[in-house]
Amino acid sequence: MTMTPEQATWFAGTFDRLVQNVGQAVLGKQEVIRLTLMALIAEGHILLEDAPGTGKTSLAKAIAATVQGTHQRIQFTPDLLPSDVTGVTIYDQKAGAFEFHRGPIFASIVLADEINRASPKTQSALLEVMEESRITVDGVVHEVGRPFLVIATQNPIEQAGTYRLPEAQLDRFLIKTSIGYPDIASVEQILAGSAIRNPSATLSAAITTQAVADMADLASTVHVDSAVLRYAAQLAEETRNAPEVRLGVSVRGSMAIVRAAKVWAAAQGRPFVLPDDIKDLAAPVWLHRFVLDPEAEFSGTTSAQVLSRILADVAAPQSRQPVA
Repeated sequence: MTMTPEQATWFAGTFDRLVQNVGQAVLGKQEVIRLTLMALIAEGHILLEDAPGTGKTSLAKAIAATVQGTHQRIQFTPDLLPSDVTGVTIYDQKAGAFEFHRGPIFASIVLADEINRASPKTQSALLEVMEESRITVDGVVHEVGRPFLVIATQNPIEQAGTYRLPEAQLDRFLIKTSIGYPDIASVEQILAGSAIRNPSATLSAAITTQAVADMADLASTVHVDSAVLRYAAQLAEETRNAPEVRLGVSVRGSMAIVRAAKVWAAAQGRPFVLPDDIKDLAAPVWLHRFVLDPEAEFSGTTSAQVLSRILADVAAPQSRQPVA
């Protein structure tokens, strides 16, 4: 079944309401909000690389409040253990049985703050849950439910005592972006409402968690023409063949951009994906998956420059609306 134009119109209207609701707590950051909500509905995860105090926690809380979901914040530190994230099985002497105590990962929106400060062993505890929305403890599988979004953050300035995220984990993040500082007008609004320490607490829910899961299922029915699929595959292939790149976009990365493009198209009221959707999302979905050649990196080449050249060199197919 393919999404109908009427369903696409409903999807776009609902998506805009979600953006506006979150925007009441996170001022002046419409594009970041749209990308984050896109990741939520595409059932992916997001990596934010930002300086402290730019509103990362406010964004997570505002989205949780908007979708009637739960929110947990995990402060990653070098002494954090995997069980501190996933939970632990404890023997109950009264009941005479082992009982699983859930960790903070069991929430709709999980803020993994300064994820690169935890050891690789603790970071790896997130791999299964980010990929399959479930964890395995002592051989028992526990589902985290839908929707489920991990918003991980890392500080781009202070790198002392941090552990670089391995490529296998970076590949699990659907998008990487940054919030950045708001413009002066937005800062003025923030200062005017500074008496409210938690703006997200004043938000009313705009949708239920079940409705978000339904939107995710509906977005998966957006039509993607074979020419657009071929275009995405060609772009990914070029990232792997670029002389400046040691590791390009994986097959998982190619699947990620198609999944994201379906939500992006539906959010604009279209039941079909255009090549421009792939272009628009290439940077947030793919740049963090690049590993540049050391010589190219030393000479000043950036991943963004390589991707821009590839997007310019690979011809996009002509846009066409599918026949009903």
